[in-house]
Amino acid sequence: MAKQVNAAHILVDTEKKAKDLRERINGGEKFADLAKKYSSCPSGGKGGDLGWFGRGQMVPEFENAAFAAEKGAVVGPVRTKFGYHLILVKDTK
Repeated sequence: MAKQVNAAHILVDTEKKAKDLRERINGGEKFADLAKKYSSCPSGGKGGDLGWFGRGQMVPEFENAAFAAEKGAVVGPVRTKFGYHLILVKDTK
């Protein structure tokens, strides 16, 4: 079976906003709470949860960052055609 990642993300329109949110997460704020408040993706309503996905299901920049991250890590900002993402890798299999 191919590797899969269970991840959540926060999508914003500027790199500065993404960096500011990452600082807040590093300072102890909950990723899901910030996703609900700030993410422009419909998944924000679910705390940014994207569920499980494999290779080829996300845009390459997002996918590469998610698959390279360690479980529990928040990576980003990752720039895609949609904007700037912070990605939380919740689990891998």
